[in-house]
This record gives sequence, C-alpha cells and structure tokens, in this order.
Amino acid sequence: MDLFIFQSIHSFADKFKILDFFGVFLADYLPYLLFIAVLVFLWREKLKKRKLIILFSLVLAVIISWGFLVDVIRFFYDRPRPFLTLSFVPLIDESSPSFPSRHAAVLFAVAFVIFSFNKKWGYWFFGLVFLVGLARIFVGVHWPSDILGGFVTALLSFLIVNKLILQTEEDKEINLSKIGE
Repeated sequence: MDLFIFQSIHSFADKFKILDFFGVFLADYLPYLLFIAVLVFLWREKLKKRKLIILFSLVLAVIISWGFLVDVIRFFYDRPRPFLTLSFVPLIDESSPSFPSRHAAVLFAVAFVIFSFNKKWGYWFFGLVFLVGLARIFVGVHWPSDILGGFVTALLSFLIVNKLILQTEEDKEINLSKIGE
C-alpha cells in the first residue's frame, strides 16, 4: 500500500517543470514560511502570559518531537528513503533515515499547539503541513507512512506538552477563578 500510494503521487514528478517547482517549494521552503507564520501568530497575541505559554508549548513540542521521539525511533529503525530503495534521483537532497518524517513531526506538532490556542490558525497550519508532507512524497524523499509516522509522533509530543503545560495552566486558572468567588 505504501509503495502504491508513493508511486501514485511521485509519478507526477519530472513531468512538468511548474509542478516540480511547486513540489520543491512546498517540500523545502514552505516550512520556513510556516516558521514566519508562527512568529506572526505569537506577535498578534496580546496577553503576555498567554504568549509565553504558547511559546513554551511550541518549543517543548518541537524538542520532544524532533530532538527526542524522531531520534529514538530512527535509532531503532533505519528506513531508507524511497529514492535509495527505488534507485532514482529525487528533486531535493536528503540523507538521513526516512521514518518518521522529521518535517512532518515538527510541523504537525506546531500545528497541534497552534490549534489548541486558535482553531482558525490551527486549521490553516494543518492544511499547509499536509501539503508539505504530500510534497515531500512527490519530490521522492518520503514514503506516505513516513508522513503518517511524523503525524503520530507529533500527536504524541503534543499530548505530552498538553499534560505537562496546558492542562496544568488550565487547572491554575480554574483554581484562581474559584478563589475570586
């Protein structure tokens, strides 16, 4: 199934220059624009305490997903990238193991955090991160299950952040509101 979905998406690569351009842009450059969007999201937040909670949640989610979970999984499971397995030249260069997708893990973790604070921004982030994942399959550097693995890794990191920071912060706010009664 992984191979079938990969070939269905990647089969459009190297057919049209404009499609290749958009694929490379989405796979390689859109993550940088999403980082800028996170900065804009933080800048628009008016409450300083809330802004710090969002920032800390984002940083911790990225550290857990990128710096811990992805590396632990890759230590035990060194999956080669599609272009190595199927012997073709990808549209972008990548050299690390394929599973799970670090891009998907980090970007979906950010999307989960953003969504927990602002649904409208969160939907946009999820949509754009999905496009990044699709594009990374298109350019030939990830299997579909790599993107799915990145999504699950991101969800796990978000759940940890939610338990450590967000729920604790909600409990504090509830307790403070009861004191005022």
